[in-house]
Amino acid sequence: MFVASVEDVRPGWLRSRRDWAVGAGGFVLALAGAVAVVWGDLTGGTPGWYLVADVAGGALACAGLWLCRRWPVPVGLAIIALSVPAAAASVAAGIAALIAALYRRPPAAIAVGVAGVVATLVRFAWRPPGVAPYPVWALVGLLFGGALTGWGMLARTRRELVLSLAERARRAEADQRLRAEEARRAERVGIAREMHDVLAHRLSLLAVHAGALEFNAGATPGEVAEAAGVIRSSAHLALEELRAVISVLRDAPPSDDGSLTRDRPDLVPLVAESRRAGMRVELYDQGLRLADLPDATGRAAYRIVQEGLTNARKHAPGQPVTVLLSGTAGAELRVEVRNPSPGETGTEPGGGVGRFGEDAGPAGETGGLASGADLGLTGAGAGLAGLAERAVLAGGRLACGPVVGGGFRLVAWLPWPV
Repeated sequence: MFVASVEDVRPGWLRSRRDWAVGAGGFVLALAGAVAVVWGDLTGGTPGWYLVADVAGGALACAGLWLCRRWPVPVGLAIIALSVPAAAASVAAGIAALIAALYRRPPAAIAVGVAGVVATLVRFAWRPPGVAPYPVWALVGLLFGGALTGWGMLARTRRELVLSLAERARRAEADQRLRAEEARRAERVGIAREMHDVLAHRLSLLAVHAGALEFNAGATPGEVAEAAGVIRSSAHLALEELRAVISVLRDAPPSDDGSLTRDRPDLVPLVAESRRAGMRVELYDQGLRLADLPDATGRAAYRIVQEGLTNARKHAPGQPVTVLLSGTAGAELRVEVRNPSPGETGTEPGGGVGRFGEDAGPAGETGGLASGADLGLTGAGAGLAGLAERAVLAGGRLACGPVVGGGFRLVAWLPWPV
């Protein structure tokens, strides 16, 4: 009858329809018990003062049930106390003990239940019901009171379990939505990074050759044809790479390093393409080939060099660019792209000491350059921030920034397992 629900956490004056229905049912049951006792007093020749106690106590106990939901322990104890002189309040006392067990913690519920059993034993001793000896009625009162308290505590435990499971389900659903949102965000970031890597280099080549055609009005037909051929080739390659990225998006998940593409182009064609665009690029790879490196390391190295060449073309046009690859299997691969500032001369290929300031140093040292974690504070663009993330996904680190004496250097250390 008194089944706990989610509304039980509301204050007593904010009852739901179910609370009112349950309260009304308990009141009707207690009133029926009180009327039955009073009727027995009238027909059984009970002394007059017992009749007065039953009428007054039963009425007060039934009225008190409407307050028992709000204050289960004090009102319940008051109703139980009324049941000692007034047998008509006995049913209301049992309902009060049940309400206390439903809506209060076990210690308080047990205390109210024990008080109800004691009141029943005292009432049976004071006003013996007859028919059976006192020990029988005492056992009945003990079992009935214990059953009411146990039932209420069990119902309360079940309610708490249901609420706990509902809260867990709600949290699991919220976590699932959060994971889905994080997955969508990671996918968007991967798409944006890959689109930038694929298109920025090609579009910068297109811009260089289109600008040359625009400002070189006296170009010979051969020069115009050559520039147009480079533009056409760069546009074709850009479309091909874009198509490859889109196809991977449709058919396959990203790789372990966050890259969407599965191909790993070589650095030699990349450098040759930049030279055809008018850049002065020197490649010192010490005989290393990206095809001999692990997939994640090779792709990251290619994208780092590609972004470095793109940045040099945009920010230091006409300046020589040096690309250095070094390292050994079982240690690290060091990828470096550097160029002097506009108006300066180049550097020697062996390191950055002298015109370019201090060298980037051994593995783990950045020699004063901005690390990947500092890119957002040095004004670096989205391309360099994406490279830092790509290097971290590959298990390495990246540093970039101006060096002492002028110029700009981009250095990455990538793992090279055997």
